[in-house]
Amino acid sequence: MDASSRAPSIIDVATAAGVSRQTVSRVLNDHPHVSASARSRVREAIDQLGYRRNMAARSLASGRTFALGVVVTNAYLFGPSQALLGIEGAGRRAGYWCGVSVLEEMSESAMRDALGRFSEQGVDGVVVIAPNEKTLTAAASTATALPLVAVTSGPSADFGVVGLDIDQRAGAWAAMRHLIGSGHRHIVHVAGPADEYHSLIRAQVYLEAMGRAELHPEPFAMSGWDPGDGYEAGRAMVAAGGLPSAVFAANDQIAMGLMRALWEAGVRVPDDVSVIGFDDMPGSAYLTPPLTSVRQDFNVLGQACVDVLVALIDGDVPPTPVLVPPLVVRASTGVRVA
Repeated sequence: MDASSRAPSIIDVATAAGVSRQTVSRVLNDHPHVSASARSRVREAIDQLGYRRNMAARSLASGRTFALGVVVTNAYLFGPSQALLGIEGAGRRAGYWCGVSVLEEMSESAMRDALGRFSEQGVDGVVVIAPNEKTLTAAASTATALPLVAVTSGPSADFGVVGLDIDQRAGAWAAMRHLIGSGHRHIVHVAGPADEYHSLIRAQVYLEAMGRAELHPEPFAMSGWDPGDGYEAGRAMVAAGGLPSAVFAANDQIAMGLMRALWEAGVRVPDDVSVIGFDDMPGSAYLTPPLTSVRQDFNVLGQACVDVLVALIDGDVPPTPVLVPPLVVRASTGVRVA
């Protein structure tokens, strides 16, 4: 068969790059023991030839499907949706296809069904995005023999599950240190849902930070993640009078709704009230004023998930990455002079 009438093979890539077939294989599998020049020549040959690896042959040779499963609930929310995209992208870069199961309800039966389907499809491992105890419990209680990683800030080890997440405590502490260090003493927290780990951790850090600074925390209700929740919280603050000098919002969407309510009441941000969010959503930098926020890098989180899961699949000890989110300071927070 003439070379021009068939798809390029790994041998064609090796010939074009002037290296061995084994070297091409090592580059494709991100093996560390390949020189930079050889790696560059192989990548260039792959691009020029339009080479795509034969996944069927790869699966037969390795005994794997090179497919991963991802289970997610509340996929419409920013955090879970972005975590899902980060995992899919990292899996694709590592040579894995990702199948997704979106659970409309969270129950052990729904989780069992999702994991069972992935097991039947022969995936090599599963990632479960577990924002609350119910999801984590369901994943742990219905886990199959498949390697499994939970994206969670909950006590995954207590459930016998390997878990990792962006460090929520570190991010919340960065937010509170910024406000207290800027001279704010009357700080209010607008919390998220009462059943989600992220919301609970951020609220707990608020209480701890206020206590350590010998400041008086204010009671807060835990509601939802939406702009409407922040808007109602802002209207309630205005109606109550005695506005705080700063607000730590549990996420950016809450902060956006809050800022709208303050603007409608003629309250200036940050002149009258500083506002800080969490997530650094796309668009946060373009609000009026631009929002100070804790940045969660979901691409980094996705890569860490895939790295940990692949290590489990390989039978290795998984890495234990520490993912500390940076604080991005913008114009929505200012210095309060006593």
